Amino acid sequence: MVLTDGSFRESTHRVPFGLMASWDHRRMSPLSPASMHRATPPAPPVALTAHPSIDALARSARRADTVTPSGRMCWRCFGDAGRSASRPPVALLHGGHGCWLHWVRNIAALAEGGEVWVADMPGYGESDAPSGPGMADLVAMCAASLRCMLAPGQPLDLIGFSFGGLAAAHLAADHLPVRRLALLGPAGHAGPRRPRGELLAWRRLVDDPAALAEAMRHNLAMQMLHEPAAIDALAVAVHTRACMGTRFRSREISRAGGLPELLARCPSRLLLAWGEHDITADPARLAATLGLAAPERVAHVLPGVGHWIQYEAADAVNRLLADFLND
Repeated sequence: MVLTDGSFRESTHRVPFGLMASWDHRRMSPLSPASMHRATPPAPPVALTAHPSIDALARSARRADTVTPSGRMCWRCFGDAGRSASRPPVALLHGGHGCWLHWVRNIAALAEGGEVWVADMPGYGESDAPSGPGMADLVAMCAASLRCMLAPGQPLDLIGFSFGGLAAAHLAADHLPVRRLALLGPAGHAGPRRPRGELLAWRRLVDDPAALAEAMRHNLAMQMLHEPAAIDALAVAVHTRACMGTRFRSREISRAGGLPELLARCPSRLLLAWGEHDITADPARLAATLGLAAPERVAHVLPGVGHWIQYEAADAVNRLLADFLND
């Protein structure tokens, strides 16, 4: 399904994982190669990125591609739009060096309450890169894409992780009618980080699957997950696939700040959550500052887990999100 006219049309057609629908339904003709050239990341090693959980989730998705002035943005949709009359659609934005699979352990639980739209953000996964390298370029493309998905005047709930949390704050502050905003380990706070160790360069290892897998496990331990047991085959598969599909450079943007100012402009109810051992932030300090800055905000620090909180503490995060969205 390709959306170009500002409306959302449900599709019963499922596109096989790894393929893109390549038709503009307004013109009923193939899109030109120039319109799609930015949407082809390198193919990840199958041995590292195949996993039954990924395959099952991909098969259950309804694919929606939107065509914006900057390029095509890919969404995977889950749940029943008619299941909950009181909850609008929930859109999920992944982190830097991420893709839609950052939510692999959360989609099914969220979809029990209604419709869920899961993005490959611009410059990630199967979406085109934005028109430029800045945050404004990425946010503008996300906003245009979501306007294609939403009916006129329709609100949405928005959940962002890490760099996707900063993008979600931009969208809620300045672009879209966001009813409730949940940010997990959000970037842009400009506060201290707590590095656990150096990350390993992995791009030169793509032809050596064993070495690449070891580098991915190391980097997950340094940046994403606290407990060694959490670094399982699914985490390695998601992280490898996500890293290899990343073309947008987010690190400098993530560390430049701006989140407190954006949140001050957000009219949405706000949930903030971090893992106790999140190396990208000082969670206790941020929970006490950002989380208490306004009465419509609530903040949580979950014990024993790291940055990728919705993976390492999936059950706890799923409960938090369900309570927040459905309250």
